[in-house]
Amino acid sequence: MTASTPALLLARLIAIDSVNPDLVPGGAGEAAVADYCGEWLAARGFEVHRLERRPGRPSLVAVARGTGGGRSLMLNGHLDTVGLAGYEGEPLDPRVAEGRMYGRGTFDMKGGIAAMMTAAARAVAEGPLRGDVLVACVADEEHGSLGTEEVLESFTADAAIVTEPSHLEVTLAHKGFVWFDVEIEGRAAHGSRPDLGIDAIAKAGHFLVALEEWGRRLTDGPAHPLLGTGTVHASVVRGGEEPSTYPARCRITLERRTVPGESADGVERELAAVLDHLAATVPDFRHRLTRGLHREPFEADPEAVVVRTLTRHAERALGRPPVIRAEPFWTDCALLDRAGIPCLLFGVDGEGAHAATEYVDLASLDRLTEILTATLTDFCS
Repeated sequence: MTASTPALLLARLIAIDSVNPDLVPGGAGEAAVADYCGEWLAARGFEVHRLERRPGRPSLVAVARGTGGGRSLMLNGHLDTVGLAGYEGEPLDPRVAEGRMYGRGTFDMKGGIAAMMTAAARAVAEGPLRGDVLVACVADEEHGSLGTEEVLESFTADAAIVTEPSHLEVTLAHKGFVWFDVEIEGRAAHGSRPDLGIDAIAKAGHFLVALEEWGRRLTDGPAHPLLGTGTVHASVVRGGEEPSTYPARCRITLERRTVPGESADGVERELAAVLDHLAATVPDFRHRLTRGLHREPFEADPEAVVVRTLTRHAERALGRPPVIRAEPFWTDCALLDRAGIPCLLFGVDGEGAHAATEYVDLASLDRLTEILTATLTDFCS
């Protein structure tokens, strides 16, 4: 078989283990699946660029050069998957039943990879196109998005479509996030000496109550029309050594989900104000605040040419205007947007991202391929 249909190509991709090793120690990584995608695209006339700053963690950018004078469009999708443990059945053995294909990554997001590769090959074959077509198959989206960051150091385009699963709905915004560590400082002492000890865990309780109150204020505040409000929650709490010792420290890791208009710096100021208030009102409350990974929220311009072009072809294929929506989770759209590339998210229907059973609706896979092909032909002509 030549894997000339998106379903055949998807089956080949599912059979290749590409678990992200930053999520699962010993995970296979993206090397083997990148090899397959590169060979497939090269056989269809694309020039293939392999980017591999981290050994064993490659991304690919396959380019079909246009004749000149047209707009360039990048299709972007991630090669890595979450782990295989706990999956019901054989995660790397694609199984088809009742119009669905099952297997790890079918939905998130090798279905999108198969659709964008097939669509790009079809649009180029049906050409000629004036603008360049770029297919970016990237590493590490499930952890740190290092793949798209590396791609954007060397490549750009007039617009981009990220083919994360979206149930064939046009996704124009998503939330960002910021992680923080708050270390509450106490004083170690024997459990029989309250006059010497300061209980860091008890002091941390004041912070957890204040964190809940902060979350309530966010929920009651102004909302984004598609995403609602930002949120905050405590993710991990670590503290204490043994029953008979006052704990010297308690560390709380928290996540603040952000909406367009909010920044990591602004969120850090909000959190610092919460902590400063506690330091001023709670006896012996001492803390250290450290900001960790942060990713910006994303919001597309609904009047961008790429948005209007894809929406038009989606309406033709679906027989109705597509649903306009937003996602609560983060995607590589934010990195593309920050790089000055107008973009949106549009992908397959199905279920089971990161779950014990995962599938893609095969009719939606074909429909996505059709819409992407028409969008490429229109945008790049």
